[in-house]
Amino acid sequence: MSERIQMADELHRKGYSCSQSVAVACSDLVDVPKEILFRATEGFGAGMGTMDGTCGALTGALLIAGLKNSTGNLDNPKSKASTMKISKAMLTSFREKSGAIICRELKGAGTGKMLCSCPDCIRHGVEIVEENLA
Repeated sequence: MSERIQMADELHRKGYSCSQSVAVACSDLVDVPKEILFRATEGFGAGMGTMDGTCGALTGALLIAGLKNSTGNLDNPKSKASTMKISKAMLTSFREKSGAIICRELKGAGTGKMLCSCPDCIRHGVEIVEENLA
């Protein structure tokens, strides 16, 4: 288990959301303070607040992808296509590892069949960051 996965697990047990856990644990890959990553991902928890949206662990990973890959050039935004390609690869990998990308489906809300626990989604979120960006 990588140090980032261990850190993300500890952060989640401390009360961080899935998104916050992944983004803050992967902060060493981007030039953004942990507090900013924590604040920026706060609204992404619980499938963007209602379990109906994309898993927070995946959104945290995709935030890191954008921060890592984007040129940040506001006048000549040329990195969007390459960031989207990375994001697609990460989404596909997350779906393969976890069984879905929507929080409600992952948690089995309505079906009673959990596909992936939050700790496992967080682990998968960090893994896809490490596989695609580290």
